[in-house]
Amino acid sequence: MSDQGQSTVIEAGRRQPPPARRMFRARIGRFDDPGARALMDELARWVEDTYREDLKARPSKHVYLRHLPDDVVAKMDRLRDADVITSAIREPFGADAVITPMTHTDELYISHYNRDYGGDHGLFTKHYDGNLRFMPIGAVVRALIYLQSDATYKVVFGDSQVEKAFETYDFGLLDFHKELHWIEGDYNPDDRQRILLKCNYLVAPKNAVWLTKALLAANTGIFYAVKAAMEYSKSPKTPLQYAVGYLCNAMRLLNNVHPLVPIGLIVAVLTAAGWGLSRL
Repeated sequence: MSDQGQSTVIEAGRRQPPPARRMFRARIGRFDDPGARALMDELARWVEDTYREDLKARPSKHVYLRHLPDDVVAKMDRLRDADVITSAIREPFGADAVITPMTHTDELYISHYNRDYGGDHGLFTKHYDGNLRFMPIGAVVRALIYLQSDATYKVVFGDSQVEKAFETYDFGLLDFHKELHWIEGDYNPDDRQRILLKCNYLVAPKNAVWLTKALLAANTGIFYAVKAAMEYSKSPKTPLQYAVGYLCNAMRLLNNVHPLVPIGLIVAVLTAAGWGLSRL
């Protein structure tokens, strides 16, 4: 499905960073094509039917797209691969850039405003999605594709100096590793649920794709580990869930300071534990 010329993209940000800190500046857009909107409505209805009980609960829910039925994933791929998204990602990097969808990390996200210091608390406070802000080449761009949403909550992209209260059919593009962002708004039980896709794309120079993938290989492992910890500690009920939830939030705050700080802390703790065991 091509929606070129039938959707809107707006580049955000008032200044460009120096080359050494080049990042993808956040962009916002909207699917205007009737066919794309009909597809998004169809997928939103499928989510409502399939995850009816999850939509009633307070915690947010993430489901990897690869775990969904093939026919549903094929429809989501039409949005993920839409011209309006891929062309907006490519434009800042030039025609020679290679865009590789990171489908193994893509997710369906049912978002409920939930500040209870559990695993999904950090999704609504200041955070970076990734921890490779020092990556010298390439980038990972995340697309937030809103199948259903109202304008109750506002997403603030701090580094790009833009904010947007996303509604149904909107999408946002951000730098996965380098964009500090957060949610502003107050919980209202009457708000419409937010159903969206989180799709990630590796962007690299054509002569450095494998080097960029190598840099991201370790980060993929961290991504899965952090995601598992967040899922385990959502709306915590047991002491261990509370402990893991507080750990998730502590690591998020440390990552906001510098991505090497939480890594250094983990290494220090493991080293101390190993030394302690060796003394027994």
